[in-house]
Amino acid sequence: MSDSKIKNKYKVVRYNASYKDCWNSFVTEAKNSTFLFHRDFMDYHSDRFTDFSVLIFKDDELYAILPANMVNNKVISHQGLTYGSFVLQDNAKLFYAFEAFKAMLAFYESNGIQEIEIRVIPTFYNKMPSDELDYFLYKANARLIKKDVLMVIDYAHKLRFQKNRREGINKAIRANLELKVDSNFAGFWNEVLIPNLKSKHNVLPVHTLEEIELLASRFPDNIKQVNIYKDHKVVAGTTVFLTETTVHPQYVSGNVDKNSFGSLDLAYDYIINKMCEDKRYFDFNISSEDNGLKINEGLIFWKESCGARSHTANTYLVETAAHKSLQIVKA
Repeated sequence: MSDSKIKNKYKVVRYNASYKDCWNSFVTEAKNSTFLFHRDFMDYHSDRFTDFSVLIFKDDELYAILPANMVNNKVISHQGLTYGSFVLQDNAKLFYAFEAFKAMLAFYESNGIQEIEIRVIPTFYNKMPSDELDYFLYKANARLIKKDVLMVIDYAHKLRFQKNRREGINKAIRANLELKVDSNFAGFWNEVLIPNLKSKHNVLPVHTLEEIELLASRFPDNIKQVNIYKDHKVVAGTTVFLTETTVHPQYVSGNVDKNSFGSLDLAYDYIINKMCEDKRYFDFNISSEDNGLKINEGLIFWKESCGARSHTANTYLVETAAHKSLQIVKA
């Protein structure tokens, strides 16, 4: 097939609100997406970012999307999300996906974008094999600019909690701590999370209380609050994001007595062992710092004691002009 005919098969458009239903339907069915790519999640902070997401159509059928925002002459997938990706329909085939990727690069270049930074979604979030993007970036001579270490539990090969974690759970039981899955985001945010982040790191949570309550109301099956109470007061908790494949504690925090009373051990025991129905993985999230150059030893030790083991996640920088010479040599 000639290059001109290939180009005619693919159409790339910049996202706007008229595509919302089309976008959301695609995200629901795509093989490498999560609810974070749903526009009702992405758009809660639309005032903070200049959206430059695109939809790629093949023969007038939506074939791929890229959730993204723009900063100067660079596109990032996506600064407001934990990860991004070149999202594909579940029946996408390698060579067609490759042409869609090239068309996307060409579109961005024609709009003055020189580079795309992609924080690739960790593979365990995918519903089926979907490493096309990794190969396309390799072919495009993309530069690896960050490699994070994540700690992950594979439920098919689950390890038992180590002794110190089991002792923490017993402490919580003896202290009469009470665990609740409830809607008390305010108690956790105001009494535990915000004070702890302020005192330890002088930062605020990425989401405000109002934002997380809004998102939880939009995605009640995907966002859960687990709180630990002592004498009817929140002393620890975790805000959990649930995708089709994975349990992920987005926020975790406990007050100063967390070690004495085992409050976090009780919370983790529940979300790891009781919220895993139909899930394949538990994602503790990043344990590296400084673009992956440093490892947080304390975090690694704690997460490994819960049975987690290492997984890596990559961030790449690709030049949009790469589409001009990008090709797959067929054997």
